[in-house]
Amino acid sequence: MPARRKDHFLAKLSCRLSVRRLLSENGRCNDHPLTIEIHVHHTSTKLTSTAVAPRCVETKIMRAHILVVEDEQHLGLGIKYNLEAEGHRVSLVEDGPSALRLIEHDGNSIDLVVLDLMLPGMSGYTVCEELRAAGRTVPVLMLSARTLAEDRTRGFDVGANQYMSKPFELDELLSRVKNLLQIAQPGTATKTPRSESVEEIQFGKVHVNFPTHQVTVDGQRVKMTPKELRLLKYFVENPERVISRAELLTQVWEMPGNMQTRAVDQFIVRLRKLIEPQPSEPIHLLTLRDAGYRFLLQPETTQEGSSKTQAASD
Repeated sequence: MPARRKDHFLAKLSCRLSVRRLLSENGRCNDHPLTIEIHVHHTSTKLTSTAVAPRCVETKIMRAHILVVEDEQHLGLGIKYNLEAEGHRVSLVEDGPSALRLIEHDGNSIDLVVLDLMLPGMSGYTVCEELRAAGRTVPVLMLSARTLAEDRTRGFDVGANQYMSKPFELDELLSRVKNLLQIAQPGTATKTPRSESVEEIQFGKVHVNFPTHQVTVDGQRVKMTPKELRLLKYFVENPERVISRAELLTQVWEMPGNMQTRAVDQFIVRLRKLIEPQPSEPIHLLTLRDAGYRFLLQPETTQEGSSKTQAASD
C-alpha cells in the first residue's frame, strides 16, 4: 500500500487509543492489557493500555452495529476494539467498494458508519455520496487528516453527519458515536394531518404513476429512485401545506426529526431538476425560509402569488 501523508499522525493517534478488553473470571471483572504494534515506515511503536472496567462483560449489551471503514489496519483495529469495549458489534473493512457491498447486503442492520476519508481507489466522499444517492440515511461519522474548512464543507455536502479531524482523542470519538446513535434512535413520530393516498398525478408537464414507478416529463420518460418517488408522493398528497424538514425526515425517511443530515436538501435539489421547468426558479416545489417546503400543483400566477413565489424560492 503506498505511503500517504497521514502516516505521520498514525502513531500519535494510535497511542491515544486506550484499547480495552473486559474479561470475567469467577463473576469478577478484571482488567486485560492489550498490546498493539503499530508500524509507521521503518519505525514501530508499542502501545499497552489498561482501562478500568465499568461493569462486567455479562452485563454489557451489544447496543448497535457499527461499520468502520479504515484502510490503516492497526488504526482500524484500535477503533474496533474500543467500540466493542463499549458494547457495540463492529464490522471492519478497508476500502469503499467493500463497505458499499456490505451495506447493500446487510444495510438494515448497520446503525452507524465510521468512515475514513482517504481510502484506496474510492474516497470517503464518494462512499458517502453513493450511500445518500441510494437513499441510505444511516448516520456517517467522517474521519480525516484534512482540516481545511472546504474539506469539512464538502464532507457535509455529500451527506456526512459529523466530521472529525485526525488526530483525535478517544473520548471525543466515543462521545460522537454515542450522540449519533442516540439521535438516530426511532422516536415518537410527529403528528401530521391525514391525507388521501394518490396513485396517479398530472401537474405542469409532469405525469406520475406511483404504483408502476412510471414518470414522464414533457412526454419523455425519466427515471426516479424509490426515495425520490416517495418524497414526491408525500408532497403530492400534502399540497399547499408548509412541510418542515423534521416532518419529511420522520414521514419519508422514518428518522428522528432532529437528525442532523442534509439528505432532505439534497433530494429536494434532485427532485427540482426532474420536475421543474427551471430548477433554479421553482414554481411547484417552493422553499419557505426557516419553515420548510410547500408544494403547488398549480403555480401561483397572480402578481401577489408571483411575489410570494419569488420570496419563497432559494
